Amino acid sequence: MHSSRSSHASRQSHASRQAGHDVLVIGGGVIGLVVAWRAARRGLRTALADPSPGGGAAQVAAGMLAAVTELHYGEETLLGLNVASAARYPEFAAELTEAAGGLGIGYRACGTLAVALDSDDRLHLRELHALQRRCGLESQWLTGRECRRLEPMLAPGVRGGLRVDGDHQVDPRRLAAALLAACERAGVSVHRANADRLTVLHDRAAGAVLDDGTELRADQVVLAAGSLSGRLAGVPPQVRIPVRPVKGQVLRLTVPSSYAPFLSRTVRAVVRGSHVYLVPRENGELVVGATSEELGWDTTVTAGGVYELLRDAHELVPGITELPLTETRAGLRPASPDNAPLLGPTELPGLHLATGHYRNGVLLTPLTGDVMAELLATGTMPEVARPFTPRRFTQARQESFA
Repeated sequence: MHSSRSSHASRQSHASRQAGHDVLVIGGGVIGLVVAWRAARRGLRTALADPSPGGGAAQVAAGMLAAVTELHYGEETLLGLNVASAARYPEFAAELTEAAGGLGIGYRACGTLAVALDSDDRLHLRELHALQRRCGLESQWLTGRECRRLEPMLAPGVRGGLRVDGDHQVDPRRLAAALLAACERAGVSVHRANADRLTVLHDRAAGAVLDDGTELRADQVVLAAGSLSGRLAGVPPQVRIPVRPVKGQVLRLTVPSSYAPFLSRTVRAVVRGSHVYLVPRENGELVVGATSEELGWDTTVTAGGVYELLRDAHELVPGITELPLTETRAGLRPASPDNAPLLGPTELPGLHLATGHYRNGVLLTPLTGDVMAELLATGTMPEVARPFTPRRFTQARQESFA
């Protein structure tokens, strides 16, 4: 009985030592880390909770900054957000590298080549090119011969392609490591534990209880836990967080120095209806992805997934089968009903969301950090992000019942 009382007292004293944050960020992937770093840079006393900060979907992501080639029909509003974030990347990369004590993030302005392998793919690319032009985006149509002149390793059957010099890349693992270092150097209090339950006091988010018993109090809470964002206990029923996991399998191969240069830019295509991309890194790594599977929380790497990626990549670049296969991984993308992120305040005062980024988490990292820091510091949501408030789904639900 005495030991129980003393352990309770020690937990209470530990909790009191953690009191008094301005902001608590739940989730330590690239989105949570950038929000915490930017908030701390605005002078806010910031804490972050995650059992393995720097992990999450970024460990699997390829890191394409593809605002133009990732354009999909019906996502023109999201395009504005993606383009605005892509434009911030050069300055963001330089600032983060300095803030992280010199850790680079592998930012490369190498461009993207989207190619077609048959007449149906060629028609699809032509339509995408027309959509890009209507949206004011820069892309150049190339013949198959011009594609192969740019990338000699491409298959002879390539029928045409789109050259997009404005789509760049970053190494998400290095990005995550740099953001974690920048957070620690900026004074963010990093707690390597899961947030078990949201603390709600007087109808307002007031912090969280971690699975190690720590109670963190904060004036504002940002839920940035990726596909796990909807699983936090203690969130009131009226706060709907419609985020689901979408599985993606990715391969990593190594290009021996004798093969260099293998590819000079990101190459992507639609093969038999499936999207495939090859992203060459400066260090000789070649990332091949990615499957898209609605399988709940399953993160198993399957023989079928690996086979499909290699088969489709081989049709694009036959020489890929000669390369050593060094890693296979599966991760979970956080998807919302309209494939756009959830940014900003919820129906619960003090609780904000920064999740649901789906395919664009790495691309939207700079802008998400800036938008959320402005909201946290001033209470004002920047204009560029207002179409992406979580309340758009609450409003849609209310209208459907009206």
